[in-house]
Amino acid sequence: MEINLPSYEIKLRETGGNRQIFDILRRKYVALTPEEWVRQHFVHFLIDHKGYPKGLLANEVELHIGDKKLRCDTVLYDRTLQPQMIVEYKAPNIALTQRVFDQITAYNLLLHVDFLVVSNGLHHYCCKMDYENRSYEFLSDIPSYPSIAL
Repeated sequence: MEINLPSYEIKLRETGGNRQIFDILRRKYVALTPEEWVRQHFVHFLIDHKGYPKGLLANEVELHIGDKKLRCDTVLYDRTLQPQMIVEYKAPNIALTQRVFDQITAYNLLLHVDFLVVSNGLHHYCCKMDYENRSYEFLSDIPSYPSIAL
């Protein structure tokens, strides 16, 4: 599956007729879906090319709004373990529409992070939040970790 992210040493296996990919953050094999393909490539991109510490990233972070459970695809924490970035992934054939941005914005109502990122593996968007001015700015690139580390 072609995507717009650097390649890495992918670990795949087949179990009971199901293809799986190794998730370095969850330290286990997970079902290989198009969205998971994007997630694994993006996580490796953040770690290998943007300098993000593996120990500050988490996949499938569960959130609760009343009785409803939500899952953030990936969350970056700062060194005090406060959420700093939310990343939402879609399969390459899924357009990054307003609905995707609404989804990640709902997560951010709970986490109040500095950066929101969405990617379908082909297109990647990053917003820097400005809570003081109640605005946001789209960045031209995903920032490197050293440039955002607190």
